[in-house]
Amino acid sequence: MDRIGVIGLGRMGSAMALRLVSEGVPVTGWTRSGRGVEGAAQAPDLAALVAASDVLILSLYDDAAVMGMLDALLALDLTGKLIVETSTVVPNVVKSRADRIAAAGAAVVDAPISGGPDLVAAGTCGIFIGGTPEAAARAQGALAPLSERIFHVGPLGTGLVMKTVNNALMQSYTAGLVEQLQVASRAGLPLDTALTILCGGPAGIPMVRDRLPKILGQDLSVGFPVSGVAKDNAVLQRVVADAGVEAPTLKAAGAMLAEAIAAGLSEDDIAAVFARAYRDA
Repeated sequence: MDRIGVIGLGRMGSAMALRLVSEGVPVTGWTRSGRGVEGAAQAPDLAALVAASDVLILSLYDDAAVMGMLDALLALDLTGKLIVETSTVVPNVVKSRADRIAAAGAAVVDAPISGGPDLVAAGTCGIFIGGTPEAAARAQGALAPLSERIFHVGPLGTGLVMKTVNNALMQSYTAGLVEQLQVASRAGLPLDTALTILCGGPAGIPMVRDRLPKILGQDLSVGFPVSGVAKDNAVLQRVVADAGVEAPTLKAAGAMLAEAIAAGLSEDDIAAVFARAYRDA
């Protein structure tokens, strides 16, 4: 069994580490802040983490953080290691360093995760792997405790493109539902009635169905905050632009998220935008 090192222990990194530990996987964690995760060994520094791990899972905030971490890793002995980049960044962040990683005796895949910490904890998130068949097969084995929904979608970088396609559609749905909940509210339809009907039929999607308790105010926990969705939206728009495709619905979703943040919902679960749309219609 590969020893797993998790770099970055924010919401997603912590959820992955905890899930792996619960599945009996040997896990070591490291983050610049010194934060630890119960049940996982805590490395004193990056070099110690690399020495104690066979597979290095990166869960970091943005392009700059991932680029900086990959460069820091390249200064260490990476012989035989597999780097699994799960952060939501543009594909070139990983692709631009692939040759140097290979020259260092390591392999790399991009393996972004669709779904927040709650889905990671439940083992139901989606993971899209881009990389060589050999590296992808090793990554699938290492990530198997996280989910049964792991897909090798193509060469390096395509995992991030697949997440863009997947999550851009979910964000477009979010923007559309925000509009239609205002219609429902003005017509006097009860929120729970409208959402129960939608989620039980062909117009529903799991992302909303699973958040019904949050939307209805029965669960105040935060699975994935509005600020995180907005950050991802900016990355998704860049990937779409690089493909030379117009994405007006994705831009509309970005504007809707910016409005929600301006209204003070930045650190609330994304469910808050649906509740607000209905309440303030």
